[in-house]
Parts: sequence; structure tokens; C-alpha cells
Amino acid sequence: MTRRAASLAREPTSRAADSAEQIYERIKTLAMTFAIRPGERVNEVEVARSLNVSRTPLREALNRLLVEGFLTRAPNRGFIGRPLDAKQVFDLYELRRVLEASIVAIACERSTDEELGELERFVKASTDRPEDANASSLLALDEQFHERVARLTRNEEMLRAVRSINARIHYFRWIDMQNGRRRQTQQEHLRIVKALMARDAPAAARLIEGHIARRLDRIVDVIRMGFAEIYMREKVPAPERVR
Repeated sequence: MTRRAASLAREPTSRAADSAEQIYERIKTLAMTFAIRPGERVNEVEVARSLNVSRTPLREALNRLLVEGFLTRAPNRGFIGRPLDAKQVFDLYELRRVLEASIVAIACERSTDEELGELERFVKASTDRPEDANASSLLALDEQFHERVARLTRNEEMLRAVRSINARIHYFRWIDMQNGRRRQTQQEHLRIVKALMARDAPAAARLIEGHIARRLDRIVDVIRMGFAEIYMREKVPAPERVR
């Protein structure tokens, strides 16, 4: 584990009183942002010492992250950082496109006018954030929008699936967010909301499919930029990340 990853792991919480969930969330953040680099071995002794926790809850968290795809495991090496796999990232974006097209169609049927009005207010309020705001805070707003739409389906499994995909592509979306697509994203969100308010499910599905497909067109460049950032972050100060 790099010095940066170890220092992130030591950030303050309730130290020895950390719950298994807190340990999981902290290691997940390291894995999401590739602070644990691709192919890098997770030193369980070092991490347990950094978090001031026992190996048992740490191992539980690592196993959970392994199942969820945030870590991998290799013989005689233990847990290691997930590979930066372009095909896997593409597959996740493709899954997200299909899933969210279904979500907006269901949301058209199940959401109330009041809920859609609240969603519209959220999107309009989020446009007040300046274009040059921290990329992590802008990404958080973007992820909240997609989760709010998923919540309108009244289907907890759909919401859980959206959150899982968002977490696994979080780093790549953070890289993409730094390249000036904020205004376009917000305009597209607003058009999706307008289609939902009109109860036009086909239009909402087309809009969200196009919204996600446009990011797929840039995925190779985004992965290339992400790879460079991962291996340069020890040499220059890295941007602030979502904790």
C-alpha cells in the first residue's frame, strides 16, 4: 500500500471504536479512488495498525470488497488492488445505460408530481455550483441525481444496483468531471426531469441512454488519463477526493 493510501486510512474516526461498517467504508474509498493501486498488495498488518483495529473486522471488510469487485485476490499475495481494466469499465457503463433506461421508465409510472417537482428543484439548485468547483463535490451532485431518480421506482434493488455501479466507476467519472462537462451534464439532467414530468417514458429513456452513451465515447481517453494520475500522485499533490 502506498504512503498516500496509508495516510488516508489514518484519517480520524473513532479509532479503536470503529465499526466494521466504518472500516469497510474507509477501505472502499481507497479502492474506489485507486489509492490502492492496480496490482498492489494490501498489507493487512499495516492497514490494521493504521486504522487501530483488529485483523478480524478488517478481513471482513476486505472480503466484502472482494465480492463487490473493489479488490482482487492472488495466490500467496492475499488481497490486491483491482486492475484498471478498460473492458470492465466499458461493461459497467453499458450496464448502467440499460439499467437507467429501465429506471426512468418505471419512475414515470410510480413517481408523484410532488417528487418530480422536488427533483427539478434539486437539479436547478445544483447548477448554482460554479464550473470550477471541486470535482469531487460536483461528482457527488451528479451521483445524487441518478440515485434520486432510482429511488422514484420504489425498488430498493434498482437503487442498490445504481449505487454499486456508481461506486465502481466513481474514479473514472471523477477524472471525466475535471474536463469541463459540468454545464452539459446539468442541461441533460434537466431535460430528463422534464420528460419525467411529462410522463413521457420513451423520451426519458432515450435521453438518459444518450446521456450515458456520450461518456462511453470518451472512456478510452478517460482511462488513459486515470492511469497517468494514479502513477503521478506520489510526485505531485493529488486533488481532494470524496471521503
